Order: sequence, then structure tokens, then C-alpha cells
Amino acid sequence: MAETTGVGEFRFACGETIDDLELAYETYGEFDGSNAVLVCHALTGSHHVTDSGWREEGDDGTPTAGQARAWWNDVVGPGKAIDTTEYYVVCVNVPGSCYGSSGPSSEGPDGEPWGTNFPPVTVGDWTRAQRRLLDELGVGRLHAVVGGSVGGMNALDWATRYPDDVRRVVPIAAAARLDAQCLAIDAVARRAITTDANWNGGEYYGDGPDPDDGLALARQLGHVMYLSKGSMERKFGRRAAGRDARRDAFPEDPAGAFFPYREVESYLDYNAAGFTDRFDANSYLYLTRAMDDYDLSAEYGSDADALAAFEGEALLLSFSADWHFTVEQSRSLAAAFEDGGAPVAHHVVDSDHGHDAFLVEPESVGPPLRDFLADGVDGRAVRDEGTATDGGDAGKERRAPVHASLFPG
Repeated sequence: MAETTGVGEFRFACGETIDDLELAYETYGEFDGSNAVLVCHALTGSHHVTDSGWREEGDDGTPTAGQARAWWNDVVGPGKAIDTTEYYVVCVNVPGSCYGSSGPSSEGPDGEPWGTNFPPVTVGDWTRAQRRLLDELGVGRLHAVVGGSVGGMNALDWATRYPDDVRRVVPIAAAARLDAQCLAIDAVARRAITTDANWNGGEYYGDGPDPDDGLALARQLGHVMYLSKGSMERKFGRRAAGRDARRDAFPEDPAGAFFPYREVESYLDYNAAGFTDRFDANSYLYLTRAMDDYDLSAEYGSDADALAAFEGEALLLSFSADWHFTVEQSRSLAAAFEDGGAPVAHHVVDSDHGHDAFLVEPESVGPPLRDFLADGVDGRAVRDEGTATDGGDAGKERRAPVHASLFPG
């Protein structure tokens, strides 16, 4: 069910405090004292991880909790990889977002939206906020923390910040830190927002126009980063869009009408328009900075030292065409877990879907995740197709099969 609750006064890593941090969350299944699984959403995701078990509807018939469609509906639910008949699943909208938890668009002390007066947030703030909520729910030690993309960084932070509170962690398509190329793309995306005249220093709430053009450009950069060269070539190539395609999303220079409006442009414009309808520009600034800031080793000296106190088990999932969070970065994380003494498996999926593969390939994510939650690194699918580094067959890496395109014909 979907809920919003206050967890009291909260001090952020930056040192600023708010009186009552509000957190939006959903829970599924029944808690038996030892079966709680925390699912951490990605950058612009929400607490609405699955439709299974409930449906809250607005006047127009669409779900009102977070995104219009549950973002991991094929992975979480009865009989699925994270089986809600077996596990008590919790997903929390992170502070700084815009789906019900406290953030720039939520009401501040003066009754107006916080805007950029909201405290800067970090991945560590997300973890501490989740811990506070779980305390409210009566959940102590977690069976597992699972997250994709920056949600995988959130899962890693659990292993370092609360190592005794987690039995198993599953960072999917994640890394210990962003590389310089991804940092650069995020920086350009933020500049697209802050140079939009309608951004107005972050004070655009109310009757005035929103900085939709800047947010749309930021989202388009994100889409390019999340997809792979191969999948984009197969779906779009250099083809011109159909004659009914509209090219008025952004102003066109006078000579531009001579050239074709390509399918890839149309796709980016269409998805950006939908995104600006559901997401807040300030939240995009806040959450990308939190992701950029995260560095597993920052307070420890090395990744292995950061993970040394974690005595549970870990599963890393990576995807061969993901250049946002690469296979090599997951391989490095697996080595850090191993150096810290934790049983770890690294499951590599041959896929050309790019970073979005963890969202669109449930048939790749599901089997190793299901078996790891049940049996740890000894799970059948984990052993058959992953890399186990618990002393048995360390260094041996197999790959799951290639799957169908993200863009079916």
C-alpha cells in the first residue's frame, strides 16, 4: 500500500536540518520479522515499484502514486523474482525527489515550496532516511537491499553504513562512483536547466511557466546515456520521421527545415515531453548531484576498506553494452567485496540494451536475483551464469544469453 509519513527532525549530511522529513513509500506482502527486502529506485523513479497487490486511482483512472506505470512490475510481485508472497517489500521515494517525499517542490516552513532552499541531499541521506522509515515500520535487519543504477549505489551505501543490518545486497547496473564522462554529461544536463530563463533561480513554482525546455534537454541527454549505440542504430538508424511527426518541440533555425527530422530526434522529443509532465526540474538538479557526489571509498581509503565490515553476501549484475555503469566497474566492485571477505557473485548479461537493460530485461534479471535472495551465492542461476568469488571458483565468469531488442520492430 502507498503511504506518506513523517520521520521527525532530520539532519542532512550538509549540516542543515528540517523539522519533519516526509517520506512517501509503498509496502507489499506481510512482514514476518526476517523477510524484509528494501528496493531502491533509480534517479527519476519513485516508490511505485509494482502494481501487484494494490491499485490507487485518481479521477482519470491513472495511478496517483509516483509514476504512471510501476517501474519494476515484471520483477516484483506474487510469484516473481522478488516474490511478495514470500518477502515484505518496501520502496521509499528518496528525499529530494518529487513523488511525495520532502524535496524542492514540497511545502517549506513558510508554506511555500522549498525550491533551492531545500538542503542539498546525498546518497547517504537517502540511506539514513530509509533506516528511519524502517524503524517506524518495525523492521530491523533486512533480508536484502536491491537497487538499480543510482539505486545500486544506495544499496552499496547500506553495506557500508549499516553493515550489520543487511544480509544480502544486490547492486544492479551500478558502480562505486561515476567516471569523468558521466560526470560531464550530468553537468551539461544541469546547465540546460539552470540556463532556461524560466528556471528563475529555482523559484518557478506558482502561476509562471516551468523550465520545461531545460528539463527536456536534460532528459534527452539522459536517454542517450542510458541506451546503447547498437540498439539506437537498429531502432532509428538515420531514417527520417514520418510526415505526421511534429518537430516543434524546440525552435528550429530557418535552414533546418531543409533537412530531415529524424526518427531519433522524434523519439527524444516525445519522451522528453512526457518527462516534463511528471518530474520537477529542481529535483533533477538535486538527484543528479547526489549521484555525482557518491564515492564508495571517500571516507575509507579504498572500496575494499569501505566494504570490510559487511559480513553478508553480495550479487553484482551488469550488462555488456552499458557504458553508463560498465561491466568492468561491477567487476571491480566484486573484487572489493571479495577482498573484504564477503561471498560475492558477479552476473554479466550479454545485452545491447545499454543501461536500461535492468528495467526492460526481467528475464535476465529475474533468475539470478530470485536464486540469490533464496540461497545467496549458492543459488543455482547465480552459480550457473554468474561469477562466484567465495573461494570456490573465483575468477570464472559466464554470461547469460543475448536477449531481444529493447525496441521491437
